[in-house]
Amino acid sequence: MANLSKRERVEAALQGELVDRPPVCFWHHFRPEGSGYRLAELTYDFFIRRFDLDIAKLMPDLRYPFPRRTITTPDDWYLVDAIDFRTSRYAREWVRAVRRLRELAGPEVPIVVTVFSPLTQVLYFVADHQLFLQHAVERPALLHQVLAIIAENVRQQIELVLAAGADGIFFALQGCSATVMPVERYREFGRPYDLLALSGAADAWLNILHVHGERDLYFDEVLDYPVRVLSWSDRRAGPSLAQASQRTTRCLMGGWDEFGPLARGPEEGIRDEALDALRQTNGRRLILANGCSVPDDTDERWLAAARRIVDELAS
Repeated sequence: MANLSKRERVEAALQGELVDRPPVCFWHHFRPEGSGYRLAELTYDFFIRRFDLDIAKLMPDLRYPFPRRTITTPDDWYLVDAIDFRTSRYAREWVRAVRRLRELAGPEVPIVVTVFSPLTQVLYFVADHQLFLQHAVERPALLHQVLAIIAENVRQQIELVLAAGADGIFFALQGCSATVMPVERYREFGRPYDLLALSGAADAWLNILHVHGERDLYFDEVLDYPVRVLSWSDRRAGPSLAQASQRTTRCLMGGWDEFGPLARGPEEGIRDEALDALRQTNGRRLILANGCSVPDDTDERWLAAARRIVDELAS
């Protein structure tokens, strides 16, 4: 099979077609100090120049403009407000990041922007998860108002980055787990606002849903979300890739334990997990990736080894 471009390879994987080798992506966080331009350059350097990955993933390191862990009383929620995307510095920096990365990477590199779901943002704002659940019982109408505001902000952010040149979003869910809240609470305070935010990405071709957590995920609750790729810590939280492929026809993104051999070696372990991922999926509808961010201090010799191993898997 002739070598495919990055875009062709990812598109083929999404369709379940044969590929010359599995599309590959892995990531960690950067420290762009609030600069979209700097985030773009760090992203290009890591994803394209150093590791030649198939997807360039802009990390959520330009933070939502609300201070974290500051909400302690129900009335503090009134501080959450709509963002004016015509004047917001947050909006400008995200546009700069996407435009600069597209300029550096060219048209054939798929670019996705990591976006936190509305509930994920809320869980960052509040002092702790239990306090959110307490407020949800005491003042449910207020929490719904806040989540609706954030969902609209996220929807507009998504539309903005797609217009700037991104191919899709990496939509990260926290709270979609029994370790954080009962499933009924997620259905009430998570799902409706996930779907409202995701409506901003309706026309994108590379939308990825990431279900965050290391156990007890509500995986089946989100299988009908309007995305083409599912990402989660398959080695830690489950279901396995094989189990997931029985529940959905969407492309799966995973295979490497983010705290396993990919982060600490040995090379044989990285290869074994990659080969096992291919066996579980029959090499179809798979983007080989870490289940979640590898530690920022990961020795890059293991990442380089992972990238070499993928080339060895060429069909």
